[in-house]
Amino acid sequence: MKKYSVGILLYRFKNGKLEVLLVHPGGPFWAKKDEGAWSIPKGLVEEEEAILSAAKRELKEETGIEIDGKFIDLGELKQSSEKIVHAFALKKDLEVKRVKSNTFKLEWPRGSGIICEYLEIDKARWFDIEEAKRKILKGQKEFINRLINSL
Repeated sequence: MKKYSVGILLYRFKNGKLEVLLVHPGGPFWAKKDEGAWSIPKGLVEEEEAILSAAKRELKEETGIEIDGKFIDLGELKQSSEKIVHAFALKKDLEVKRVKSNTFKLEWPRGSGIICEYLEIDKARWFDIEEAKRKILKGQKEFINRLINSL
């Protein structure tokens, strides 16, 4: 079965310019990666869970922030890993200093037997559209284009 993830692309207008909120994954693999490493807050859908509910839950788990409002359905994209990602967009201005991520455990270095705990996301940041297109994972860039076309 293919993996299916859902997420939310938050956006705002600041000084008349469109900005989107992206998150940087935590953990040792992503620690020194920047361009092409950022993502929308997202995660796997649990069995029997509605996709918008899952997207809201994932945003809360990764940022600590609960949201609601009028969502824009940005559809699905197939990633190079064969995973399908479904995204929604919501106009919502939030202070990134409020972001508080959950954690995960990982054996690091691999094969060492040492289990460490890492933040699922280590930072969140607002980006203007041009910079966001450089920072976001290649397979998610189309969500930004779809957002622009929907506004």
